[in-house]
Amino acid sequence: MKPDCIIIGSGLAAIWSAKFLNDAGFTTLMITKNQVWDCNSFYAQGGVTMANDENDVPLHIEDTLKAGSFHNKKEAVEILSKASVKLKQELLEYGFRFDPGVTREGAHSVSRVYHKGGDATGREIHKFLLQKDKSYLLDEAIVFDILIENGVAYGVSVLHKGKKYNIYANNVIIASGGVGALYKYDTNARTISGDMQGLAVEKGIVLKDMEMTQFHPTVFIEMKFSQKLLLTEALRGEGAHVIDEKGRRFLFDYDERGELAGRDIVSRAIFMHQQKGHKVFLDVSMFDEEFFKKRFPTIYTKLRDYDINVPYEPIPISPAFHYMMGGIEVDLNSKVKGFENLYAVGEVAYTGVHGANRLASNSLLECFIFAKKAAKEIIEKKFSTKEKNFEINSEELFKNDDKHYKNLLREQMWRNVGIIRDEKGLKEALSFIDETIPKLGRLAKLRFLTAKEIVKAALNRKESLGAHYRKDENA
Repeated sequence: MKPDCIIIGSGLAAIWSAKFLNDAGFTTLMITKNQVWDCNSFYAQGGVTMANDENDVPLHIEDTLKAGSFHNKKEAVEILSKASVKLKQELLEYGFRFDPGVTREGAHSVSRVYHKGGDATGREIHKFLLQKDKSYLLDEAIVFDILIENGVAYGVSVLHKGKKYNIYANNVIIASGGVGALYKYDTNARTISGDMQGLAVEKGIVLKDMEMTQFHPTVFIEMKFSQKLLLTEALRGEGAHVIDEKGRRFLFDYDERGELAGRDIVSRAIFMHQQKGHKVFLDVSMFDEEFFKKRFPTIYTKLRDYDINVPYEPIPISPAFHYMMGGIEVDLNSKVKGFENLYAVGEVAYTGVHGANRLASNSLLECFIFAKKAAKEIIEKKFSTKEKNFEINSEELFKNDDKHYKNLLREQMWRNVGIIRDEKGLKEALSFIDETIPKLGRLAKLRFLTAKEIVKAALNRKESLGAHYRKDENA
């Protein structure tokens, strides 16, 4: 059976687009690299931003533009905010209910962030939607090629249970997430490695704003696993303090908003303070233990497992890579430019809503709004591909030293393409990438191609803007 739509990924953007397609009678095949829940949406602690009412829309737009250093695509931001008002009712009618109360997070002017399960919003939404999902599922399958000819996507090539084969469809939606595995410290799911962005490079698909990589300021990095424990923005929004070893709230030295400044500002301030030899902590002692345990159950349990006696004991923190604002350039209906039937939704896509720095909790909102727009366009167009067979790419997918080089890349990206950048470090990273690519298997190569686009974009933008900070901009 040839599905109406292949969806690469299994996060919120993937499932929400599938919902509308399935409701319209379209068949969807969801392909995921690991298990269906191993995606960034599942691990999202932050909530969903939704404008309180029509009167709050202009202020939400303004907050989003300010956070993004006015580098956003304003028309996309307006679509995002206006649709957010209706989303509340849409989710309610679908049977999903948020926790009572609304919180305020960094760089928001008012409280407008909705949560579920305390600090488990992503997990609760993902579980709820997955139970209702009607897609066919192919898990533990790696997409290593998209079958493209003359602006039409005919399907994908996958590796599944040791075998390579092609799957054809009438439409393809890329919903594969960001690039977390490119960095030494990151908060992303283990499967998020930027493969599809690298594939876009190979296919000549435009990537935009790839230098705009967001680092979350408050992350517990003393974990055994590559995925580190994010300490949600809501902690600071509800009163937690960032302090150094002397107990001083040094963030006010960098911005008058202190803990409530934008993520780029707070991340840089913490990083710079660490570079001066200071240790940095998140002080949560102002919270009652029972409240903390109920409001932030994931954080409470995991930190207690690491013998950190929260909320009485301060939490050692560091910034870590968190979110990619750039990605595959799409139009306002999430269609990849120059294509008839190829779409990108969620973090893998560049819609323009986030600009140079994403406003807290706008990410899940973007998944809802623009995934629906992709589905609606597919439904309206009723595009059908002609019968066509493609040869399977014979390139070796894995080579023995791939893991070694991927780890070296993560070190390079953290050191030279991280929170603070300069020309010398960026050129060092670019040379390493160019020298290494010929040594790699196909899948590692795609990861390196994505990293190369980030480095090139960072070199080209010589002045600091939002999350992209060049310490040599005035040199």
